[in-house]
Amino acid sequence: MEAIYFIQPTKENVVAFLSDMSGKSPLYKKAFVFFSSPISRELVTHIKKDSTVLPRIGALREMNLEYFAVDSQGFVTDDERALEELFGDEESSQKADACLNVMATRIATVFASLREFPLVRYRAAKSLDAMTITTFRDLVPTKLAAGVWNCLMKYKQTIQNFPMSETCELLILDRSVDQIAPIIHEWTYDAICHDLLNLEGNKYVHEVPSKTDGPPEKKEVLLEEHDPIWVELRHAHIADASERLHEKMTGFVSKNKAAQIQNGS
Repeated sequence: MEAIYFIQPTKENVVAFLSDMSGKSPLYKKAFVFFSSPISRELVTHIKKDSTVLPRIGALREMNLEYFAVDSQGFVTDDERALEELFGDEESSQKADACLNVMATRIATVFASLREFPLVRYRAAKSLDAMTITTFRDLVPTKLAAGVWNCLMKYKQTIQNFPMSETCELLILDRSVDQIAPIIHEWTYDAICHDLLNLEGNKYVHEVPSKTDGPPEKKEVLLEEHDPIWVELRHAHIADASERLHEKMTGFVSKNKAAQIQNGS
């Protein structure tokens, strides 16, 4: 069989890939390899050294897809340890720098996908006076901005049709610009659904009465882009969303014959 590899360009992954495809009896007939972000020259050289693997590679490309789209308007880089490693009690500049590099790479892949070249703006650290020491935490937006910019400079040289001048703006902030927001409950329809309903990601499972008087039936609902009401209301305040839902339900009952029969019974 032929295989497709979609992997991060780490040394461990490259070693594992070479282990699969080298020697007299490779795991697959041919491998089409796609990396989620730019691969270093050292790792490419490492792949080229194995003469048994080269003829078995059908493709070796950088896809620049190292982020998770939450919806059509948002994405996350899914780095669960970032808060701890950047702002934790135990400061480790080595871990923090590695974390920032990962974040910068993943954010940059978004612009590679969109073919957008942003003007990067960030909140610079401001010392109160000459005696105040600037800590690593103060420099997080600055360092992240530099990391993203370095990635973008490489894209200008390596990606076809990538813009040569700025097409949009990227604003980098940390939570210290608004210290109240993190401790205030989020009141959007989306947030309330995730708080009050037992959701698996964006999937909601609910029970409906059985038509044959048997046990209740389970039905799955996906709260995603294909649901026009979800798209319309997800970012609305719950009070506004509640009113609009009530209006939609009233309108539906007034026009739908099956709903009128159900309502009458």
